[in-house]
Amino acid sequence: MLSHNKAAALPANQSVLPWLVAPLAETLRTQRGHALLAYGPDGVGQFEFATALARAWLCEAPAVRRPEGLACGNCESCHLVDGDQVHPDLCVLLPEAKHMTFGWRQKTDAIEQTDSKKKPSQWISIDQMRAAIEFSALTRSRGRMKVVVVHPAERMPQAAASALLKLLEEPPANQRLVLGCGDVSALLPTVRSRCQTIRLPLPDSEVAVAWLRAAGLVDAPSLLAASGGQPLSALERQALGLDAALCAQLPQLVAAGNATPLAKLSVPLVVELLQKLCHDALLVACGVAPRYFKMSSVVPTSNIRQLTEWGRELRRVSRNAEHPWNAGLMLESLLQQGQRALTQSHVGR
Repeated sequence: MLSHNKAAALPANQSVLPWLVAPLAETLRTQRGHALLAYGPDGVGQFEFATALARAWLCEAPAVRRPEGLACGNCESCHLVDGDQVHPDLCVLLPEAKHMTFGWRQKTDAIEQTDSKKKPSQWISIDQMRAAIEFSALTRSRGRMKVVVVHPAERMPQAAASALLKLLEEPPANQRLVLGCGDVSALLPTVRSRCQTIRLPLPDSEVAVAWLRAAGLVDAPSLLAASGGQPLSALERQALGLDAALCAQLPQLVAAGNATPLAKLSVPLVVELLQKLCHDALLVACGVAPRYFKMSSVVPTSNIRQLTEWGRELRRVSRNAEHPWNAGLMLESLLQQGQRALTQSHVGR
Protein backbone atom coordinates (compact mmCIF):
# COMPACT_ATOMS: atom_id res chain seq x y z
CA MET A 1 0.00 0.00 0.00
CA LEU A 2 1.29 3.43 -0.90
CA SER A 3 1.37 6.37 1.47
CA HIS A 4 1.35 10.10 0.78
CA ASN A 5 4.58 11.12 -0.88
CA LYS A 6 6.48 13.99 0.71
CA ALA A 7 6.05 16.11 -2.39
CA ALA A 8 2.31 15.56 -2.24
CA ALA A 9 1.91 16.11 1.49
CA LEU A 10 -0.15 19.01 2.73
CA PRO A 11 1.61 21.62 4.84
CA ALA A 12 0.46 21.58 8.44
CA ASN A 13 -0.99 25.09 8.27
CA GLN A 14 -3.01 24.59 5.07
CA SER A 15 -6.74 25.20 5.41
CA VAL A 16 -9.02 22.23 5.96
CA LEU A 17 -9.59 20.02 2.93
CA PRO A 18 -12.93 21.11 1.45
CA TRP A 19 -14.59 17.68 1.68
CA LEU A 20 -13.65 17.43 5.38
CA VAL A 21 -15.29 20.69 6.50
CA ALA A 22 -18.78 19.21 6.93
CA PRO A 23 -17.62 16.00 8.70
CA LEU A 24 -15.42 18.08 11.01
CA ALA A 25 -18.22 20.47 11.90
CA GLU A 26 -20.60 17.57 12.54
CA THR A 27 -18.04 15.77 14.69
CA LEU A 28 -17.36 18.88 16.75
CA ARG A 29 -21.12 19.25 17.34
CA THR A 30 -21.78 15.62 18.21
CA GLN A 31 -18.52 14.50 19.86
CA ARG A 32 -19.46 12.80 23.13
CA GLY A 33 -16.55 10.62 24.20
CA HIS A 34 -12.90 11.13 24.98
CA ALA A 35 -11.72 8.93 22.07
CA LEU A 36 -12.62 9.14 18.38
CA LEU A 37 -11.74 6.85 15.50
CA ALA A 38 -11.80 8.44 12.03
CA TYR A 39 -11.65 5.84 9.30
CA GLY A 40 -12.13 5.70 5.54
CA PRO A 41 -10.36 4.93 2.27
CA ASP A 42 -6.69 5.79 2.06
CA GLY A 43 -6.17 9.11 0.31
CA VAL A 44 -9.26 10.79 1.81
CA GLY A 45 -7.39 12.54 4.62
CA GLN A 46 -7.68 10.71 7.94
CA PHE A 47 -4.54 12.36 9.30
CA GLU A 48 -5.65 15.79 8.11
CA PHE A 49 -9.03 15.19 9.75
CA ALA A 50 -7.43 14.09 13.03
CA THR A 51 -5.06 17.06 13.23
CA ALA A 52 -7.86 19.48 12.31
CA LEU A 53 -9.87 18.12 15.23
CA ALA A 54 -6.87 18.55 17.52
CA ARG A 55 -6.39 22.15 16.37
CA ALA A 56 -10.09 22.90 16.97
CA TRP A 57 -10.02 21.42 20.47
CA LEU A 58 -6.87 23.34 21.39
CA CYS A 59 -7.83 26.65 19.71
CA GLU A 60 -8.07 29.51 22.20
CA ALA A 61 -10.18 31.93 20.12
CA PRO A 62 -13.75 32.75 21.22
CA ALA A 63 -16.51 30.69 19.62
CA VAL A 64 -17.82 33.71 17.66
CA ARG A 65 -14.54 33.81 15.72
CA ARG A 66 -14.61 30.13 14.85
CA PRO A 67 -17.06 29.20 12.07
CA GLU A 68 -18.38 25.65 12.46
CA GLY A 69 -16.19 25.31 15.56
CA LEU A 70 -13.00 24.89 13.52
CA ALA A 71 -9.66 26.34 14.61
CA CYS A 72 -9.24 30.05 13.99
CA GLY A 73 -5.69 29.68 12.63
CA ASN A 74 -4.60 32.95 14.26
CA CYS A 75 -4.40 32.43 18.03
CA GLU A 76 -1.17 31.47 19.78
CA SER A 77 -2.32 27.86 20.18
CA CYS A 78 -2.96 27.55 16.43
CA HIS A 79 0.46 29.02 15.68
CA LEU A 80 2.09 26.52 18.02
CA VAL A 81 0.42 23.66 16.15
CA ASP A 82 0.60 24.94 12.58
CA GLY A 83 3.86 26.84 12.47
CA ASP A 84 6.24 25.18 14.89
CA GLN A 85 4.42 21.90 15.68
CA VAL A 86 5.51 22.31 19.29
CA HIS A 87 2.20 22.71 21.11
CA PRO A 88 2.91 21.42 24.63
CA ASP A 89 -0.56 19.85 24.94
CA LEU A 90 -0.49 17.95 21.63
CA CYS A 91 1.17 14.59 21.05
CA VAL A 92 1.20 13.19 17.51
CA LEU A 93 2.16 9.54 17.03
CA LEU A 94 3.26 8.61 13.51
CA PRO A 95 5.50 5.83 12.21
CA GLU A 96 9.01 7.12 11.61
CA ALA A 97 8.50 7.01 7.83
CA LYS A 98 5.32 9.10 8.06
CA HIS A 99 6.98 12.08 9.72
CA MET A 100 8.70 12.96 6.47
CA THR A 101 5.65 11.98 4.44
CA PHE A 102 3.34 14.40 6.24
CA GLY A 103 5.95 17.07 6.85
CA TRP A 104 5.40 16.69 10.59
CA ARG A 105 8.25 17.38 12.95
CA GLN A 106 9.81 14.21 14.30
CA LYS A 107 10.28 14.18 18.07
CA THR A 108 13.34 11.98 18.45
CA ASP A 109 12.79 11.31 22.15
CA ALA A 110 9.62 9.39 21.27
CA ILE A 111 11.10 7.45 18.36
CA GLU A 112 13.50 4.57 18.52
CA GLN A 113 16.97 5.49 17.36
CA THR A 114 17.78 3.19 14.46
CA ASP A 115 20.70 2.63 12.16
CA SER A 116 20.68 5.47 9.63
CA LYS A 117 21.16 2.91 6.84
CA LYS A 118 17.91 1.16 7.68
CA LYS A 119 14.64 2.15 6.08
CA PRO A 120 12.42 4.25 8.37
CA SER A 121 9.87 2.15 10.23
CA GLN A 122 6.30 1.96 8.96
CA TRP A 123 5.02 1.08 12.46
CA ILE A 124 4.21 3.01 15.63
CA SER A 125 6.52 1.59 18.26
CA ILE A 126 5.82 0.64 21.86
CA ASP A 127 8.35 3.31 22.90
CA GLN A 128 6.29 5.96 21.13
CA MET A 129 3.15 4.76 22.87
CA ARG A 130 4.89 4.81 26.25
CA ALA A 131 5.96 8.39 25.54
CA ALA A 132 2.30 9.25 24.82
CA ILE A 133 1.26 7.71 28.13
CA GLU A 134 3.91 9.77 29.94
CA PHE A 135 2.69 12.86 28.07
CA SER A 136 -0.87 12.13 29.22
CA ALA A 137 0.21 12.03 32.86
CA LEU A 138 1.67 15.55 32.73
CA THR A 139 -0.28 18.63 33.78
CA ARG A 140 -1.81 20.66 30.96
CA SER A 141 0.39 23.57 29.94
CA ARG A 142 -2.15 25.96 28.43
CA GLY A 143 -5.19 25.07 30.50
CA ARG A 144 -7.69 23.74 27.93
CA MET A 145 -7.00 20.04 27.36
CA LYS A 146 -4.43 17.57 26.09
CA VAL A 147 -4.80 15.76 22.77
CA VAL A 148 -3.13 12.61 21.44
CA VAL A 149 -3.30 11.86 17.70
CA VAL A 150 -2.45 8.34 16.49
CA HIS A 151 -2.14 7.61 12.75
CA PRO A 152 -2.37 5.16 11.12
CA ALA A 153 -3.83 3.31 14.09
CA GLU A 154 -3.71 -0.03 12.30
CA ARG A 155 0.08 0.30 12.17
CA MET A 156 0.58 -0.63 15.83
CA PRO A 157 2.12 -3.92 16.95
CA GLN A 158 0.29 -5.85 19.66
CA ALA A 159 2.32 -4.33 22.48
CA ALA A 160 1.63 -0.74 21.37
CA ALA A 161 -2.08 -1.46 20.83
CA SER A 162 -2.33 -2.97 24.32
CA ALA A 163 -0.67 0.11 25.82
CA LEU A 164 -3.10 2.34 23.91
CA LEU A 165 -6.00 0.28 25.24
CA LYS A 166 -4.95 1.09 28.79
CA LEU A 167 -4.99 4.78 27.93
CA LEU A 168 -8.44 4.42 26.36
CA GLU A 169 -9.80 2.63 29.42
CA GLU A 170 -8.35 5.03 32.00
CA PRO A 171 -8.09 8.44 30.31
CA PRO A 172 -6.83 11.39 32.35
CA ALA A 173 -9.26 14.22 32.88
CA ASN A 174 -9.59 16.73 30.03
CA GLN A 175 -7.77 14.58 27.50
CA ARG A 176 -8.94 13.47 24.09
CA LEU A 177 -7.57 10.91 21.68
CA VAL A 178 -8.22 10.75 17.96
CA LEU A 179 -7.17 7.78 15.86
CA GLY A 180 -6.84 7.92 12.06
CA CYS A 181 -7.31 4.59 10.32
CA GLY A 182 -7.64 3.12 6.85
CA ASP A 183 -8.43 -0.46 7.83
CA VAL A 184 -10.56 -0.79 10.96
CA SER A 185 -10.54 -4.58 10.69
CA ALA A 186 -6.83 -4.49 11.56
CA LEU A 187 -7.52 -2.82 14.93
CA LEU A 188 -8.13 -4.73 18.13
CA PRO A 189 -11.92 -5.02 18.68
CA THR A 190 -11.38 -3.71 22.22
CA VAL A 191 -9.78 -0.55 20.78
CA ARG A 192 -12.61 -0.01 18.29
CA SER A 193 -15.29 -0.54 20.95
CA ARG A 194 -13.89 2.24 23.14
CA CYS A 195 -13.97 4.90 20.41
CA GLN A 196 -16.69 6.99 18.85
CA THR A 197 -16.35 6.16 15.15
CA ILE A 198 -16.50 8.66 12.31
CA ARG A 199 -16.57 7.33 8.76
CA LEU A 200 -14.94 9.53 6.13
CA PRO A 201 -16.43 8.72 2.71
CA LEU A 202 -14.93 9.46 -0.68
CA PRO A 203 -15.50 13.10 -1.61
CA ASP A 204 -17.81 14.15 -4.42
CA SER A 205 -15.83 13.84 -7.64
CA GLU A 206 -16.52 17.46 -8.69
CA VAL A 207 -15.20 18.78 -5.39
CA ALA A 208 -12.14 16.52 -5.58
CA VAL A 209 -11.39 17.43 -9.21
CA ALA A 210 -11.68 21.16 -8.48
CA TRP A 211 -9.29 20.83 -5.55
CA LEU A 212 -6.81 18.77 -7.58
CA ARG A 213 -6.86 21.28 -10.42
CA ALA A 214 -6.22 24.10 -7.96
CA ALA A 215 -3.25 22.05 -6.70
CA GLY A 216 -1.87 21.95 -10.26
CA LEU A 217 -2.86 18.41 -11.25
CA VAL A 218 -3.09 17.95 -15.02
CA ASP A 219 -6.07 15.91 -16.23
CA ALA A 220 -7.38 15.54 -12.70
CA PRO A 221 -10.45 13.39 -13.61
CA SER A 222 -8.35 10.59 -15.11
CA LEU A 223 -5.86 10.43 -12.25
CA LEU A 224 -8.65 10.69 -9.70
CA ALA A 225 -10.41 7.71 -11.31
CA ALA A 226 -7.14 5.74 -11.46
CA SER A 227 -6.70 6.48 -7.74
CA GLY A 228 -10.11 5.10 -6.84
CA GLY A 229 -11.65 8.53 -6.21
CA GLN A 230 -9.09 9.36 -3.51
CA PRO A 231 -7.77 12.90 -4.15
CA LEU A 232 -4.70 12.75 -1.89
CA SER A 233 -3.71 9.49 -3.56
CA ALA A 234 -4.09 11.12 -6.99
CA LEU A 235 -1.83 13.98 -5.91
CA GLU A 236 0.69 11.51 -4.56
CA ARG A 237 0.72 9.41 -7.71
CA GLN A 238 1.45 12.45 -9.85
CA ALA A 239 4.39 13.24 -7.55
CA LEU A 240 5.57 9.65 -8.06
CA GLY A 241 5.64 10.09 -11.85
CA LEU A 242 2.23 8.81 -12.93
CA ASP A 243 0.35 10.89 -15.48
CA ALA A 244 -3.01 10.61 -17.22
CA ALA A 245 -1.43 9.59 -20.54
CA LEU A 246 0.28 6.59 -18.97
CA CYS A 247 -2.96 5.63 -17.21
CA ALA A 248 -4.78 5.66 -20.54
CA GLN A 249 -2.06 3.62 -22.24
CA LEU A 250 -1.66 1.00 -19.50
CA PRO A 251 -4.19 -1.58 -20.80
CA GLN A 252 -2.62 -1.50 -24.27
CA LEU A 253 0.91 -1.61 -22.83
CA VAL A 254 0.09 -4.75 -20.86
CA ALA A 255 -1.68 -6.34 -23.85
CA ALA A 256 1.49 -5.70 -25.87
CA GLY A 257 3.80 -6.84 -23.06
CA ASN A 258 5.60 -3.49 -23.14
CA ALA A 259 7.10 -2.67 -19.73
CA THR A 260 9.42 0.14 -20.88
CA PRO A 261 7.12 3.13 -20.08
CA LEU A 262 6.55 1.70 -16.59
CA ALA A 263 10.26 1.66 -15.71
CA LYS A 264 10.10 5.21 -14.31
CA LEU A 265 7.55 4.19 -11.66
CA SER A 266 8.24 2.47 -8.36
CA VAL A 267 7.52 -1.25 -8.06
CA PRO A 268 4.69 -0.79 -5.50
CA LEU A 269 2.96 1.74 -7.77
CA VAL A 270 3.24 -0.48 -10.87
CA VAL A 271 1.88 -3.49 -8.96
CA GLU A 272 -1.01 -1.38 -7.68
CA LEU A 273 -1.84 -0.20 -11.21
CA LEU A 274 -1.72 -3.75 -12.57
CA GLN A 275 -4.05 -4.89 -9.78
CA LYS A 276 -6.53 -2.19 -10.74
CA LEU A 277 -6.30 -3.13 -14.40
CA CYS A 278 -6.87 -6.79 -13.57
CA HIS A 279 -9.87 -5.81 -11.45
CA ASP A 280 -11.37 -3.75 -14.28
CA ALA A 281 -10.70 -6.47 -16.87
CA LEU A 282 -12.59 -8.94 -14.69
CA LEU A 283 -15.50 -6.49 -14.37
CA VAL A 284 -15.64 -5.99 -18.14
CA ALA A 285 -15.43 -9.76 -18.72
CA CYS A 286 -18.48 -10.13 -16.47
CA GLY A 287 -20.39 -7.37 -18.28
CA VAL A 288 -19.85 -4.68 -15.61
CA ALA A 289 -18.45 -1.18 -16.16
CA PRO A 290 -14.80 -0.72 -15.06
CA ARG A 291 -13.98 1.33 -11.97
CA TYR A 292 -10.47 2.72 -12.56
CA PHE A 293 -10.03 2.90 -16.33
CA LYS A 294 -12.22 4.08 -19.18
CA MET A 295 -14.32 1.37 -20.78
CA SER A 296 -12.81 2.18 -24.20
CA SER A 297 -9.27 1.53 -22.95
CA VAL A 298 -9.83 -1.82 -21.21
CA VAL A 299 -8.97 -4.72 -23.51
CA PRO A 300 -12.06 -6.98 -23.65
CA THR A 301 -11.39 -10.63 -22.83
CA SER A 302 -13.37 -13.65 -21.71
CA ASN A 303 -10.39 -15.33 -20.06
CA ILE A 304 -11.67 -15.12 -16.50
CA ARG A 305 -9.56 -18.04 -15.30
CA GLN A 306 -6.24 -16.47 -16.32
CA LEU A 307 -7.34 -13.06 -15.08
CA THR A 308 -8.07 -14.63 -11.69
CA GLU A 309 -4.68 -16.32 -11.63
CA TRP A 310 -3.00 -13.03 -12.59
CA GLY A 311 -4.85 -11.24 -9.81
CA ARG A 312 -3.77 -13.89 -7.31
CA GLU A 313 -0.12 -13.46 -8.33
CA LEU A 314 -0.39 -9.67 -8.12
CA ARG A 315 -1.79 -9.94 -4.59
CA ARG A 316 1.09 -12.19 -3.59
CA VAL A 317 3.68 -9.78 -5.01
CA SER A 318 1.98 -6.72 -3.49
CA ARG A 319 2.56 -8.07 0.02
CA ASN A 320 6.31 -7.75 -0.58
CA ALA A 321 6.40 -4.93 -3.13
CA GLU A 322 8.64 -2.78 -0.91
CA HIS A 323 11.36 -5.45 -0.83
CA PRO A 324 14.52 -5.08 -3.00
CA TRP A 325 13.28 -7.11 -5.96
CA ASN A 326 14.98 -7.36 -9.32
CA ALA A 327 12.34 -4.95 -10.56
CA GLY A 328 12.92 -5.53 -14.27
CA LEU A 329 12.53 -9.30 -14.12
CA MET A 330 9.57 -9.17 -11.77
CA LEU A 331 7.64 -6.63 -13.85
CA GLU A 332 8.41 -8.52 -17.04
CA SER A 333 6.97 -11.68 -15.51
CA LEU A 334 3.84 -9.88 -14.29
CA LEU A 335 3.29 -8.23 -17.68
CA GLN A 336 3.71 -11.51 -19.52
CA GLN A 337 1.07 -13.09 -17.31
CA GLY A 338 -1.19 -10.06 -17.83
CA GLN A 339 -0.60 -10.17 -21.58
CA ARG A 340 -1.76 -13.79 -21.70
CA ALA A 341 -4.82 -13.00 -19.60
CA LEU A 342 -5.82 -10.01 -21.74
CA THR A 343 -5.13 -11.39 -25.20
CA GLN A 344 -5.97 -15.10 -25.05
CA SER A 345 -9.66 -15.95 -25.12
CA HIS A 346 -10.97 -18.82 -23.05
CA VAL A 347 -14.19 -20.70 -23.70
CA GLY A 348 -14.91 -21.88 -20.19
CA ARG A 349 -15.76 -19.41 -17.40
